[in-house]
Parts: sequence; structure tokens; C-alpha cells
Amino acid sequence: MSNSQALFSASLISQDVSRSFPDGFTIRPLERGDYSKGFFDCLSVLTWIGEVNEADFIERYDEMVEARGTYYFVVIEYENRIVGTGALVVEKKFIHQRGKCGHIEEISIAKEHQKNGLGLKMIQALDSIAVNLGCYKNILNCGARNEPFYVKCGYGNSGIEMSHYFEEERDDYHRG
Repeated sequence: MSNSQALFSASLISQDVSRSFPDGFTIRPLERGDYSKGFFDCLSVLTWIGEVNEADFIERYDEMVEARGTYYFVVIEYENRIVGTGALVVEKKFIHQRGKCGHIEEISIAKEHQKNGLGLKMIQALDSIAVNLGCYKNILNCGARNEPFYVKCGYGNSGIEMSHYFEEERDDYHRG
């Protein structure tokens, strides 16, 4: 399998969103070879990763490929490095005429690129993928400190997030 194999077709990302990035920045689907481009360095801005080597990354990537129609992981690349990540996980439902609901996950922008609008563009890209896939809505969970950002992205508080953890208690950074 090629290292440049994309997780999904880039045509699902709105061309308007893709063209809105500053020069040198590219938004695209996650690729099998992205481990070596600092994917986990970027993702670790969000939360604890654990010990994940390249073989582990490729195994998980291949699992996502096999679950066709479910995982849409997007990255922002700059100077051959991953500087932004985000994922859309599509849930197929029985309700809403067997509708699809998108779940936004793992939004992370490298510290040196924060406050430049990349997070908003990432959300817009994921929203465009959801629309192109026929999702009737996207939802996400976030902490109170991130709520103003997601409101700026067009999201509104629609309830209370509940969790039931099955691992030992940890600090917020090390807890999923």
C-alpha cells in the first residue's frame, strides 16, 4: 500500500474552504505516510497520545480505511509538516429517515499556528464533508474554555455531555 494513500477522496472537502487557506497551507485527507510528518506532535497539543509507533499508526489507519464511510480524518500541512488535525466520524442512524450524524473529534492546531484562523477553517472543512456526505447535523463535545471558539464556528450548546469512563481516573490531559 502506498504511503500517499488518502483516507477518503479530497473532493469531499469544499473547494471554497480549500482555497481560503493562506499560501503554503494545504488541507487534505489523512494519508498513510503522515506519521513521519509530525502528526502526533500536532495531536499532542490536544491531549495525551501514549506510546504510538509508526506500525501502530499504520494499523489504526488501515482499520479506518476498512470502516469505509465512517472516518474522515483531515490534516493541515505546512512546509511538509502536519500543523492541524480534525476528524469527522459519521454515525448511521435509524432515526431521521435513517439519517447520518457527524461527530467532530480531535481538533488540534500546532501552538505556533494558533490564533490564525486555522481552527475555524478546519471546522468549516469538516462541516463541508458532512454536508457532502448527507449528514443532517454535526455535534461535538468540548470543555467550557473552548465553547467560545465553537460558537464562533457556528455551533451552539445543545445539552449536557455525559461520560462513563472505563479506565482509572487521571488528570484532564491524560483522560480521553
